[in-house]
Amino acid sequence: MSIIELVLIAVGLSMDAFAVAIGKGLSLKTVTPKSSSVVGAWFGFFQMGMPLVGYYFGALLADLIVAYDHWIAFLLLAVIGGRMIKESRSHDDDRVEDAPLAVGKMLPLAVATSIDALAVGISFAFLRVDVFPAVMIIGATTFSFSVAGMRLGSIFGLKYKSTAELFGGVVLILIGLKILVEHIMQG
Repeated sequence: MSIIELVLIAVGLSMDAFAVAIGKGLSLKTVTPKSSSVVGAWFGFFQMGMPLVGYYFGALLADLIVAYDHWIAFLLLAVIGGRMIKESRSHDDDRVEDAPLAVGKMLPLAVATSIDALAVGISFAFLRVDVFPAVMIIGATTFSFSVAGMRLGSIFGLKYKSTAELFGGVVLILIGLKILVEHIMQG
């Protein structure tokens, strides 16, 4: 697999994290380099780790993963998106400062946005891809896109506040639906 193919895979895998990072940027009063790095690290780490898990254990778990990965991603994104929509309907104009970056908020998002990377890791094993450089490219790309998404969400959110949060929630649900429909159509 060429470096260009790996970069294209990395960009494709990072799009879900990018969209979620935009939503995170919307929820913070101020997006700082630290908050952007925290979000980027969460998403980048899971986008690196899931292909490794898929690569090493994919052959043993392939049938189970393929059968349920889309449902897990859909449910996690739908619940998180639903919460964002609910919060957008509250008439609280203040953004919260640190709560959106807590482990309980970030872990489900990082898992949900990286489930597809698990399947990519399985394919890497079958294609005999040199997995360590591949996951480094995926992790760095996802980190970069997530940091950019945080900034974009902050800029957009400053102007539109609750409408932007509503949009972010809808986007998460749509991403979950996209994952679900793609897997159902393939199966």
